[in-house]
Amino acid sequence: MVRQPGCQSTAYNNATVHCCLSKKITSLVKQKQTTGYVGFANLPNQVHRKSVKKGFEFTLMVVGESGLGKSTLINSLFLTDLYPERYIPGAAEKIERTVQIEASTVEIEERGVKLRLTVVDTPGYGDAINSQDCFKTIIQYIDNQFERYLHDESGLNRRHIVDNRVHCCFYFISPFGHGLKPLDVEFMKAIHSKVNIVPVIAKADTLTLKERDRLKKRILDEIAEHGIRIYQLPDADSDEDEEFKEQTRILKASIPFSVIGSNQLIEVKGKKIRGRLYPWGVVEVENPEHNDFLKLRTMLVTHMQDLQEVTQDLHYENFRSERLKRPGRAVEEDMMDKDQILLQKEAEVSSYCSTGCSHRHTQLQGCTFMLGL
Repeated sequence: MVRQPGCQSTAYNNATVHCCLSKKITSLVKQKQTTGYVGFANLPNQVHRKSVKKGFEFTLMVVGESGLGKSTLINSLFLTDLYPERYIPGAAEKIERTVQIEASTVEIEERGVKLRLTVVDTPGYGDAINSQDCFKTIIQYIDNQFERYLHDESGLNRRHIVDNRVHCCFYFISPFGHGLKPLDVEFMKAIHSKVNIVPVIAKADTLTLKERDRLKKRILDEIAEHGIRIYQLPDADSDEDEEFKEQTRILKASIPFSVIGSNQLIEVKGKKIRGRLYPWGVVEVENPEHNDFLKLRTMLVTHMQDLQEVTQDLHYENFRSERLKRPGRAVEEDMMDKDQILLQKEAEVSSYCSTGCSHRHTQLQGCTFMLGL
């Protein structure tokens, strides 16, 4: 067989052309994938619209001795009046007074964003002569909210679960001592595994700048010494702007926050501001040179989502795991819980199926009549 000249070059040229066409098609496909627009970049906007429409829920607990300005600070933080007419008991009533739990809920709307804020106050904390067991009521309340959320989460209808779990606890520390009191240490050690603790030095206008810095350092040293876990602000991501990184650094350095609260508007240089008027001058609540009020509010607003996530992923999961593997429950209590759950589920099923079942029963009667049965 005689091989014709040029056959090999023709086959080579065809392979070269085929390879070039394949590369060109692949390049066009890649270019189409990179320059095209599918639409999933709009997903954050969908989540934003859904979240704004649904609204947000947040529960804040305030704990501290009476007279430290807890109610005044909460009113100053959210520009509302949660305690318009509050009864202040006398010294004789406080001798045998027990701790009470008062939850106040207010709907706040700002620029179309709705916040369902629940403030849990604890009047009577630390007022009695014997305050050894005064925080058991508070711990029971926190556990009851976890238990309630776990029960609702295990039900049939989980679409409208109200989250009343305590997401943050402002613990007010007296500025008149030399650090933490034994009651402060015992209480924070009892709840630091259940809730996010933010220590707050109340009535900071009673301290000089040096006294304030000395007290902050003393409190932090005692917290570390007793192994108390307070809420730690998350580090700023590397892709965040420098302004946010600097803000995070300042907030971390300001813990514990020394704050001042006031509901009075005082006119200073033609402007009305929230502050406290003294013979020697005016202390401005929202002046960062006078106190850490703005830093506390900034921390609460910018890290509200993180506080909720830590509550869900850490504190609630710890409670849930301990609750599900708890071996020492009494049989009668266990049977009562099971009976209550069964009754609730039967009620949910009956309410869910009542409309559909009655309609099907009517249709079945009609079919029976038509068939002559």
